[in-house]
Amino acid sequence: MISTRPVALVTGAARGIGRAIAAALAEIGMNIVVADCAEEATAGGTKTLVETVGGECLYVKTDVARAEDRDRLLETVRGQWQRCDLLVNNAGVAPLVRQDLLEATEESFDRVLGINLKGPYFLTQQIANWMIAQQKEYADRRFRIVNIGSVSAFASSPSRGEYCVSKAGVGMMTALYADRLAEYGIGVFEIRPGIIATDMTTVVKDKYDRLIADGLTPIRRWGAPEDVARAVAAIAEGRLDFSTGEVINVDGGFHLRRL
Repeated sequence: MISTRPVALVTGAARGIGRAIAAALAEIGMNIVVADCAEEATAGGTKTLVETVGGECLYVKTDVARAEDRDRLLETVRGQWQRCDLLVNNAGVAPLVRQDLLEATEESFDRVLGINLKGPYFLTQQIANWMIAQQKEYADRRFRIVNIGSVSAFASSPSRGEYCVSKAGVGMMTALYADRLAEYGIGVFEIRPGIIATDMTTVVKDKYDRLIADGLTPIRRWGAPEDVARAVAAIAEGRLDFSTGEVINVDGGFHLRRL
């Protein structure tokens, strides 16, 4: 059955930033596809948030690094709702073990790059081609793609080099797809979060508490997943439709160079 509501596919939406994005998009009238490698029970909290505001939620267990999972994801969404208006590439991982750049392993590099860059790169290729096909049939619809990057795209962390490389790649991926898809009116954006309170950052909480208090960021607080979600919702609502390829920093001003 074709969904009468626009559909947003959000990877890594079972928790953290992805869950907040899913909830914010549901609040503006979208149905949500939760594509996540977590078990369905873990995604239950996201489903509840979406349904509470009147949206529908479809869970598809997905490892974005695996081509067969990406194929099954698209097949499932096509079969369920027959549309996808927004793709949010949010799924991402840090290295399982932080290792110095001079000691880091190929295994860790392959894992992080596969999930953080290769998966989104090829999922975007598939979704973009589907969006182009939808556009031919539904000229009144607007299609958009949002990549969740990181300040690690430019801030060096030699103990997790593979993560930094993956997020730098997301930046170029955003520029490439923005360029290629502009002729179809498909806007492509990168949201670049800074220090956000999630499961990934709990291991460095004390360190960043001190750094933020000492002025690491002009806005002296941790970011919340909802800060990122509001930026994604603004794009989804069409508030930036004369822009594409933009990097939106949601980082408390970390990106500013200050003396």
